[in-house]
Amino acid sequence: MTADDAGTEADADTDAEAGSDWSAPQSDGVGDPREVADVHPRPDDPLAEAVETALAGRSGVVAVGVPIRLLPAVLAARERTSGGPWRIACRPGVVDALGRALVLGTAVAEAIEGDEIRVRTGDHLGHGTGGTLFASPDRADAVVGPRGDRTLATTAVDPDSGAADIDSGAADPDSASVDGALATAESRFAGATAKPVEMPSRTRLLAAAREVLDDRFADDLATVLASQDTGEFGRTTEVSDRTLLVALAARHDLLFRDLRTWVGTDGVGIAPAQEFTGDRQALVDRGLIESIKVPMGPGRPMLRLRAVEDALLRARPEEVPSVLEGWFALPTDPDGRIRDDARREGRRPVWERRRS
Repeated sequence: MTADDAGTEADADTDAEAGSDWSAPQSDGVGDPREVADVHPRPDDPLAEAVETALAGRSGVVAVGVPIRLLPAVLAARERTSGGPWRIACRPGVVDALGRALVLGTAVAEAIEGDEIRVRTGDHLGHGTGGTLFASPDRADAVVGPRGDRTLATTAVDPDSGAADIDSGAADPDSASVDGALATAESRFAGATAKPVEMPSRTRLLAAAREVLDDRFADDLATVLASQDTGEFGRTTEVSDRTLLVALAARHDLLFRDLRTWVGTDGVGIAPAQEFTGDRQALVDRGLIESIKVPMGPGRPMLRLRAVEDALLRARPEEVPSVLEGWFALPTDPDGRIRDDARREGRRPVWERRRS
């Protein structure tokens, strides 16, 4: 595989088609979704599995043209690998999307803070720009193939003979091909734009939660983050990351003001504080929590969040997401309250029927 061969994926498609790796798992069609939740969870993705397997244990990896679809696989491989930082140039829009994805965004920020990876934003894929490529001193893997049937073409240097050993789909077994692919990847990374991930690392997120809120909330949040799949609780899903955080706070009778202080732009910066009001009201309307006015000195009274639905109170932290998704799936009236007929035994959430 020559350095030019690394562009097979992009050169085979138009600019719009090159965005197909962003597409929803059921279609792999043309489109350019801008949210992690549009792509993940992705229950069965042979390409992502192949990428994780190919990268785990390698040193000096330079990855370019990386879409949201493959970023979790790259991160998982890095977690299984020691050594210096990997350099990753993502496709345009990926870094922005991480700032609206609580689960994946905090995981990527954690890896950046630990100097495990360095993330930049590369150019749009198109004719002559090169496709998705993973290169290291002894091996290069390029994503090739038509939409819906992407695969890895691998060239590896034989450590004994110095000759390249082609695994699949590569055109040139010479070790110069790997050198050329690595040089191409390094050049593309060097030309990419450094841009911060607008999401705190998990270490900083939880440390601030313990300081501003309390240990119980921080412990719940740590458990939830560790148990959730990539793409869960995005900014645009009905049960958003804001909804989740308000519900967790209500399990511990925290003040709404303190939650917004911790989470807002003056705190860890997950989202503007004012954006949480709608999520709080949605939880109140569905009967999951209540807001209790607490007069504390002059000025407007503050609101204390309190969980009132047993399913939310009794759930283990890792079960809270399922409780929220179940309740938000129930039909509501025009005021946003769960309809009376949905509260009958036949429509009660399965966890409530099981524990009654």
